[in-house]
Amino acid sequence: MRLERNMEVVEQTPACCSSRYGLALMSCYGFFVVYTLRVNLSVALVEMLNNTHQSSTNHSSSVCPAHDMPPRPVHNHTASVYNWDSETQGWILGAFFYGYITTQGLGGYLASRFGAKWVLGLGVLVTVIFTLLTPVAADLGAGFLIVVRVVEGIGQGVIYPAMHTMWASWAPPLERSRLLTITYIGAQLGTVVALPLSGEICFYLDWTYAFYIFGIVGLLWFILWAFLVSNSPETHPWISEKERLYITTSLKKELSSSAHIPWRAIATSRPLWAIIVITFCFDWTFFTLLTLLPTYMKDVLGYSIQQNGILSALPSLGSGLISLVAGQLSDYLQETCLYRTAIVRKIFSIIGTIGSGAFLVAAGYTGCNYSLAVAFLTISTALGGATTAGFLINQLDIAPSYAGILMAITNTFSTIPGMVGPVIARSLTRNNTLEEWQTVFYIAASLNVFGAVIYIAFGQGTVQSWAVNMEYSQKD
Repeated sequence: MRLERNMEVVEQTPACCSSRYGLALMSCYGFFVVYTLRVNLSVALVEMLNNTHQSSTNHSSSVCPAHDMPPRPVHNHTASVYNWDSETQGWILGAFFYGYITTQGLGGYLASRFGAKWVLGLGVLVTVIFTLLTPVAADLGAGFLIVVRVVEGIGQGVIYPAMHTMWASWAPPLERSRLLTITYIGAQLGTVVALPLSGEICFYLDWTYAFYIFGIVGLLWFILWAFLVSNSPETHPWISEKERLYITTSLKKELSSSAHIPWRAIATSRPLWAIIVITFCFDWTFFTLLTLLPTYMKDVLGYSIQQNGILSALPSLGSGLISLVAGQLSDYLQETCLYRTAIVRKIFSIIGTIGSGAFLVAAGYTGCNYSLAVAFLTISTALGGATTAGFLINQLDIAPSYAGILMAITNTFSTIPGMVGPVIARSLTRNNTLEEWQTVFYIAASLNVFGAVIYIAFGQGTVQSWAVNMEYSQKD
């Protein structure tokens, strides 16, 4: 297939067995690891708490009537349990993001300066090591566990900026949505696998193995990443010359050759601020559900640890499926239907924010209708998957040369909801009543709508003049 971009013919190479799609699969595996290490605590924490004060092991303290559960194996009661109140739980769940916010800018800078491969790889490795130390830290006390989670956040803080920096050198513009969707669907897959599997591990073994098993999976990824991945097509040892030429030719008029970073232009860019606002708002909902959905399933809907993990994974499974469809459809609308990039990004952003918020609010009014509650929560999170073809990759549209830096700036702001969201949500749900959770859902949905409005008004899909050599300035 021959693509024309700015009057230059580019020979497109097949996706099958290509180096760029190989990178996408390795990156997908990487984000799978990242999110298994991020969410396993959400399920394990349910089992880490001392529930002997409750009337029985069937979770009768939940708002809704508890579900039946099979008898637990007798050998799974060897791990320690702790007397942590709801406020302490909120700090433990939010601690990750206090580290996460500190290395966003550093990750973008280091990836741009020294290459994204080792910045990303070592960031994951740090997370893996401290995940394996989690049981020891918990035994030492809540404070030690909080410190471990902060360090895990420091490691993961470099990952998204580094990944965006790498794709700025690897992703042809008309394949951008597909390649990044494959990459970031690993996050949904990691959540889908980690939530139910953590529940099963806690049920049949004990909660400590939820950290050991996923930590080992992460070590395997790091070994493969170190040997199979390169920073750019120019340095990849096995890429075909035809694919190398295709990638570099399709990108050369979108990239700046200047080493100067236009900080003032970046700081005053309306399209960037539109991305920042909508990402902040959307991530409030995302992180609230990511960290507290297992708690909601247990304390309100009365599901056991086994059922909890499986049902908590359904929303992420739906999100992954929607992400795949959105990525394919997005590139189709641009390549075949000739929709402008800005229009495509805004369509999928509206679906992922306003649609998600509507079903989240509805979930709060389902009462103890278990099927309907799970269905609405699943649809809400699933629709959020559309944002992977929307604002989540918009940095690569407006400034591919500085995509890692822009992602670092965006993630710095959007990490704040992860820091304060769980703490605020747990402070609002001290009694775990349906009315308290409705308030949590209303706050999240309102922020989604606000972010969508700002993005619709100021979002763009063109490469900004400050992000490219002036002679290569182009229109969408």
